[in-house]
Amino acid sequence: QVQLQECGGGLVQPGGSLRLSCTASGFTFSTYVMKWFRQVAGKERELVAEIDSGSGTNYANSVKGRFTISRDNAQKTVYLQMNSLKPEDTAVYYCNTRILGRVYWGKGTLVTVSA
Repeated sequence: QVQLQECGGGLVQPGGSLRLSCTASGFTFSTYVMKWFRQVAGKERELVAEIDSGSGTNYANSVKGRFTISRDNAQKTVYLQMNSLKPEDTAVYYCNTRILGRVYWGKGTLVTVSA
């Protein structure tokens, strides 16, 4: 079955960096768009970045120039490199993909940006 497992979250000071990873299984990873979302308690989940099968990328305006999404098809892993982190980046970050119309989510990893 399709599984997505995120890791790499944690506590970081403002201006710091983190790299999130999402390892996938149960589907042909290389052919699907992979996305990172984030959610703050009480707010809707928002798209942070996405990468297609040709490694074309798209970013939310709030993270452009600071975050980079990439993928390693051999490792079935998608990454989110987050630099110049701000307190407003604090959220649970989720990995996402859509296969044949069905949406799949990982369990999320918490990123806290605080001094």
